Amino acid sequence: MPEDTTQTIDENDWAAAMAEQATPAAPSPEIFPELSGTAASGGLAKDIDFILDIPVLLTVELGRTKIAIKNLLQLAQGSVVELDGLAGEPMDVLVNGCLIAQGEVVVVNDKFGVRLTDIITPAERIRKLNK
Repeated sequence: MPEDTTQTIDENDWAAAMAEQATPAAPSPEIFPELSGTAASGGLAKDIDFILDIPVLLTVELGRTKIAIKNLLQLAQGSVVELDGLAGEPMDVLVNGCLIAQGEVVVVNDKFGVRLTDIITPAERIRKLNK
């Protein structure tokens, strides 16, 4: 029984943290401009509902590094690996390997999360794909 109480407290804390942000319930027209006129377009809202439950892989990247195999084999518990990301620098948030946002680390009840600070526009995403 106490485990259920702890889980409820944790869920309530995350719910409160998420409620602090003003996230719209529906996709933003700025992010999905083609959905801005769903009532007049004859069923686009139904079309988007079809894909909303498809799972995607969300990755938060702190940084990267290249390491030689001989150094990799020398790593042990407590070893420190230097990454190219700087302390305080925004972390990249990727969906299926594609950069969609940048954010900062938050901690709620000893669990890590990411607060999004900058959303990459669709035009910027397309421009990066063309490079």
